[in-house]
Amino acid sequence: MSDKNSNGLFTDQDSFNPKVNSIPLSDVDAQAAGRGGSIADLVKDATAQVSSLIRSEVELAKTEISGTAKKAGIAVALFGAAGVVLAYSSFFFFFFLAELLDNWLPRWSAFLIVFGIMFVLVALLALFGVKFVKGVKKPQATIDSINDLKSVVPSGKNDATADNGMFT
Repeated sequence: MSDKNSNGLFTDQDSFNPKVNSIPLSDVDAQAAGRGGSIADLVKDATAQVSSLIRSEVELAKTEISGTAKKAGIAVALFGAAGVVLAYSSFFFFFFLAELLDNWLPRWSAFLIVFGIMFVLVALLALFGVKFVKGVKKPQATIDSINDLKSVVPSGKNDATADNGMFT
């Protein structure tokens, strides 16, 4: 891993294209009826399948979130830029504007007008930031996949009271 490309990847690829392994919908290791395995084999198979399922769900979530992280970063940068402009650069310009208006208006009204202009500018920058935040989409495929799991995996509410010999 000491060979690092100029693009920052540790492979010989030019870009990163995330790929999520598919979740098998049928059990390829299922044993035929009548041949039944021991309970230990069943528990081992169930543990392996749950582990594989959880890993696949985490990988799907990572893939979806990595696609929207750039938009979230842009929104944060816009909010930061709005704060920096307001705190540092704009002070001198708006003070100059108030002094300029003081030539034609009473001093208090000139500064009140400048305050209104500053308030409108901050509101516009915040609205642009909110627009970009709303553009960040939730990981819908992961949410749908987890909702599908709710119908496949039992809820576990009555496991302790059920008389099935399995108390987990």
